[in-house]
Amino acid sequence: MILVTGGAGFIGSHTCVELLNKDHEIVIADNLVNSKIASVEAIKQITGKSCLFYELDINDEDGLRALFRSHDITSVIHFAGLKSVGESCKFPHRYYSNNVGGTLTLLKIMREFSCKSMVFSSSATVYGRDNDPPFTESMPTSATNPYGWTKVIQEQILVDQAKADPEMRIALLRYFNPVGAHPSGLIGEDPVGIPNNLVPYICKVALGRLPYLNVYGNDYDTVDGTGVRDYIHVVDLAKGHIEAMKYLDNNRGVLTVNLGTGIGYSVLELVDAYSRASGKEIPVRFMPRRSGDIATSYANAEKACELLGWKAELGIEDMCRDSWNYAQKKM
Repeated sequence: MILVTGGAGFIGSHTCVELLNKDHEIVIADNLVNSKIASVEAIKQITGKSCLFYELDINDEDGLRALFRSHDITSVIHFAGLKSVGESCKFPHRYYSNNVGGTLTLLKIMREFSCKSMVFSSSATVYGRDNDPPFTESMPTSATNPYGWTKVIQEQILVDQAKADPEMRIALLRYFNPVGAHPSGLIGEDPVGIPNNLVPYICKVALGRLPYLNVYGNDYDTVDGTGVRDYIHVVDLAKGHIEAMKYLDNNRGVLTVNLGTGIGYSVLELVDAYSRASGKEIPVRFMPRRSGDIATSYANAEKACELLGWKAELGIEDMCRDSWNYAQKKM
């Protein structure tokens, strides 16, 4: 059985759908801080299959131990963690305690129950500001904000654990910028409160619930002065986890791969694509740059194609169409 931490969240719920579609048995652990129990019911509705759910924080050592004692967990896909760059700059202790502490607790319980396989939700933020895009997995890691540093530190912890235990099988998946939604419109990105990520914010402007989109920085050295990112459809991203799990079935040690499209779009290019998909005008208001942001980030995704046989298949128009479909139904 596969434990999916943070499985009720945006990327986690889409990955659970792909796992169930491949006939895997899963159990979800999520504290619902930035997710909703409705996602679990939607997963069942999309797949026609059941899954177990525990409202559980991964920092809860006793709760995790009880879960492992109740189920034969053979591998873990680890999504659980706080993920806002801006918030991490305001509350760094909260991010280090939750993200790094939670992973240490999870590893402790995995060791107790001889669970040797983990797919870890990392981030392109580990490339910091000193590397030039496209980013390759061999580049040195660093960070520009506490959220990014939690990912750098967690990666190092997992690498060290694999060195200490030759039986460990770990995949470090460095996501770029997940957007979109399941084509059913039943699951997507709907954060609690004011959105931290770009696309949910755009959605709320398109729906008329927010007056305009705040765009942080229009003086970067990019095509139009706004930040450039590698946006990847969340369904493509979820499928990457399935391929990473398959790889770990036959390979010990640590696999580090980028999951991105290899194409960068500016904020304004994304806004234009979303406006076309929704048929709505998206007013923008330019704001000063945010601390910790970089100008340009996009992937070299050749390693994922070579080792996993995976590549992104959906483009920015698909991402915006599916996001708008979800927004009209659920947000």
